[in-house]
Amino acid sequence: MTYMIGLDIGGTKTHAVKFDGSTAVNEAFAGSANVQNTTREEASKNLAQVFNLLATSDIDSVWVGAGGIDTPEDAQALTELIRPYSHGANITVVHDSRLILAAGGTDTGIAVIAGTGSAVWGLNHAGQQVRRGGWGYLLGDEGSGYWIGREAIRWSLRRMNEGHPPDELTTQILAQHRLHNPNQMIALCHARNGGRHLIAGLARQVISCAAKGHRRSLEILVQAGQDLGELAAEAADQLRMPGPVVIGGGVAEHSIILQSSFRASLDNAGIHDVRVLTAPPVYGIPRLARHGKSASPSARTCPQEPLSRTRSTTC
Repeated sequence: MTYMIGLDIGGTKTHAVKFDGSTAVNEAFAGSANVQNTTREEASKNLAQVFNLLATSDIDSVWVGAGGIDTPEDAQALTELIRPYSHGANITVVHDSRLILAAGGTDTGIAVIAGTGSAVWGLNHAGQQVRRGGWGYLLGDEGSGYWIGREAIRWSLRRMNEGHPPDELTTQILAQHRLHNPNQMIALCHARNGGRHLIAGLARQVISCAAKGHRRSLEILVQAGQDLGELAAEAADQLRMPGPVVIGGGVAEHSIILQSSFRASLDNAGIHDVRVLTAPPVYGIPRLARHGKSASPSARTCPQEPLSRTRSTTC
């Protein structure tokens, strides 16, 4: 008997599942194996950990979804990183948005990732694909954990500059990192062991405070949902398809407020088939494997100018 390994390599963790057909028989977690977020050495260490935990000597294929797979060279580089642990199994690497669609029960549509970072990717029945966002935290990542956390810090610092005492959100952030005043957030974010993941992790405090009615936290999550919805609507417009739109990622899955704002934004754009993942994206891998598809970064794309959703022709 042979098995398949599925990997979902995110910005903060690697989720690995061993499948017998469509049935998960084992799973493991480790730190991120994405070299855009960690060193090559750390990525290799984390890959070795999950492969060892899953006992992979009897596998015949490895399917991988990861962020930053924008070119064939990106896919090949990750393949070579995985190869020492694959026992000669066939390795297929796709952008992690493919896992979102598959886990949402569809092969075409618009996939939205809202985790540490954010990205939107769409594929229609003609094989045309588009992307929105996914530029990384320095250039975009609207609606992501990083964006939400950064807005929370900016709010806290602005209140400090205006002479206001820490509110509930600021107090939670300070307690989370054992800080005494908001000014220390600046040094913490710029410290060598701080940065993107630390900031993205603050989304949990925003979600918690919003659930208790904190006004600014609510505003941040509503704006995040709107931004993601607009990106998804633009992708759907380019592909001239009404959906479905599938959203996944830790931030999206844990914030009802963001989900509601996201749905409202898409509803205003005339898109009503909106799905929120209830299972981790890695569980979409058996569907990908059955269909044997992996849209490559060089596949034909639609023109970049938004087109009217009322037109029936294809690009």
